[in-house]
Amino acid sequence: MSETYTDPFLRDILRRTKVIAVVGVSTNPVRPSYYVARYLSLKGFKVIPVNPVAAGEVLFGQTVRASLSEIEAPVDMVDIFRRSEHVPPIVEEAMAAFPTLKTVWMQIGVVNEEAAAAAQAKGIDVIMNRCPKIEYQRLFGELRMGGFNTGVISSKL
Repeated sequence: MSETYTDPFLRDILRRTKVIAVVGVSTNPVRPSYYVARYLSLKGFKVIPVNPVAAGEVLFGQTVRASLSEIEAPVDMVDIFRRSEHVPPIVEEAMAAFPTLKTVWMQIGVVNEEAAAAAQAKGIDVIMNRCPKIEYQRLFGELRMGGFNTGVISSKL
């Protein structure tokens, strides 16, 4: 599978997603998994944190779950902050727990072709080696204040 994704494809995924389970989220505010999950929650996504070490704590207004199978609500996207070799069982659990799962998103540096193929075989969109926070900022014109040319024209100052 190619790690090249079109902007319309990524934009569609981010627009249709309402609930994101973040696997491997940290309770440490300086860790990327924490600030990515926090950012997404501040943008209106319901973020359900998943980390067995922090299970029972509250992050972003949600109780941290030990596993995906503990989440009772439907989930649109599973965002994975785990090493590539740990991805296949996470994807299997996600597909079993969420029959309406639409997206598996593997963070920057996370690539697993086997898990991607399994998800795609079930009609689930897969993104690897990307960050939804960065893509959201880039596609919806929020990076320009940091000096990035997003290619998005906006009248917002």
